[in-house]
Amino acid sequence: QVQLVESGGGSVQAGGSLRLSCAASGNTYSSACMGWFRQAPGKEREGVAVIRTRGDSTYYADSVNGRFTISLDNAKSTLYLQMNSLKPEDSAMYYCAASRIFCVGIGRQYQYESWGQGTQVTVSS
Repeated sequence: QVQLVESGGGSVQAGGSLRLSCAASGNTYSSACMGWFRQAPGKEREGVAVIRTRGDSTYYADSVNGRFTISLDNAKSTLYLQMNSLKPEDSAMYYCAASRIFCVGIGRQYQYESWGQGTQVTVSS
């Protein structure tokens, strides 16, 4: 299994930027896809962005497409999420996830077997 530790969350005003990081350790070569999910209070966890670990294909939720960029540094085993033009509705706990299943699209939570503890993002208006 893969161990994941997120960092980089914080508070920012609307229009600002943040970069989240997710350090992976363990059997990282078993992961076919890695991604970011988020969950706001009272809402279901939703997929934000996903990247294939080989080939660099990326997938984004419509709500963040054009504002967020997911990337993977395989040498550092670190996943990133660059978030620009942040909106108050982006406020949530952000989770890093890894899947052994080849992904076509963001997929569903149950397809990801490894999860981090989350990092909080708060965007004020």
